[in-house]
Amino acid sequence: MNYQESLQYIEETHKFGVRLGLDNISKLLELLGNPQDKINIIHVAGTNGKGSTCSFITSILKEAGYKVGLYTSPFLETFTERIRVNGENIPEDDVARIVTLIKEKIEYMVANGYSYPTEFEIVTAMAFYYYCEQNVDFVALEVGLGGRYDATNVINKSEVSVITSISLDHVGILGDTIDKIAYEKGGIIKENGVAIVYDQSDEAKDVIKDICKEKNAKYIEVKFDSMKIKKSDINSQVYSCKIMNKTYEDLEIKLIGEHQVNNSMLALSVIEYLKEAKNLDINEDDIRRGLLNTKWPGRIEKLMEDPIFIIDGAHNEDGASSLAKSISKNFVNKKGTLLIGMLEDKDIDSVLKIIMPYFDKVITTTPDNPRAISCEILKDKISKYVDDVISIENIEEAVNYTLRNSKKEDIIISAGSLYMIGSVRTIVNNILELV
Repeated sequence: MNYQESLQYIEETHKFGVRLGLDNISKLLELLGNPQDKINIIHVAGTNGKGSTCSFITSILKEAGYKVGLYTSPFLETFTERIRVNGENIPEDDVARIVTLIKEKIEYMVANGYSYPTEFEIVTAMAFYYYCEQNVDFVALEVGLGGRYDATNVINKSEVSVITSISLDHVGILGDTIDKIAYEKGGIIKENGVAIVYDQSDEAKDVIKDICKEKNAKYIEVKFDSMKIKKSDINSQVYSCKIMNKTYEDLEIKLIGEHQVNNSMLALSVIEYLKEAKNLDINEDDIRRGLLNTKWPGRIEKLMEDPIFIIDGAHNEDGASSLAKSISKNFVNKKGTLLIGMLEDKDIDSVLKIIMPYFDKVITTTPDNPRAISCEILKDKISKYVDDVISIENIEEAVNYTLRNSKKEDIIISAGSLYMIGSVRTIVNNILELV
């Protein structure tokens, strides 16, 4: 198979849906030689902040001279973003080669009575195989959905289990309360392992602590009360903090929003732990460069200056709160234009309730995803909050309309589904290249 045929093969497994459980992925990886057992893994679960936390960790390790893999989902603009080594996407030829091999193993599995693996299981198996081939020093492995039965949790051991902010999301699959969701996320914690946990609701933390007790795992909680933000605008943030008895002054990150300072502190806690426990050679300059050079597209990311055009994948209540906080801080007493598209299975009403007070004009569109809510239905929901709202189904047409009807001093924010945000990012960047 070539690259395009490989992608088509992977996409066709959509029909097998989401199936939580580890039997299939375990068998597939066994047939591939169990590459996951040959990798040092930093496993990251949570509702929000997983990707940026993984990115901070990998950026610091890379600056310190380590070869490090980064596994995330979904992708924004190109499939190969999901599997990276030292910031470089997996080459298309390697995707084609490994998927061809995996297809052979799957045909053997199915012939022997196993279920057909899901899309996420196939991509996860490809990632493990590629990272093993690349002989990476570490992989920052982002959980896809939940934790306990997520395909990434096929691993038997990890260097550390990291739990980011937990909130209500995927309630139909993971449960409808914080403690149920925390239980699923905490499922990545290993026997006699280490859990480094984002300071959050007692409800979530108590569940994680109980799991650690059951598994004789060390519990490390990252507190944010030492954090002092000295500068925060739409371009960067500078802060000081204390991590594991070490004080850092004037750390700078390009990612926007107080939650990203928290995520960087969580990542820094992981680094400090690994330095001590694994005797890693990482100095303060590596840490400073790693934090500053961290990129995580699609999360309060500024694409244009005049007008200001920001994209953000806020698709649940927690993400919407972070976006609202950033808008109120950076654009005091200004109302903007919102370009939004969402998936039907998200808590749309909660997101709208939080972000709508910051906009007086809205354009709805429809993400290119079978789970998308139609722009017309979304328009009806938004009409309760804003009078000036129109729907444009095609994303490119919606972006062009938004830009045509904006002045230089305006603020445009495109938010909602990551599937839509990636398309918007591509469209806007293509427009900028033509200017």
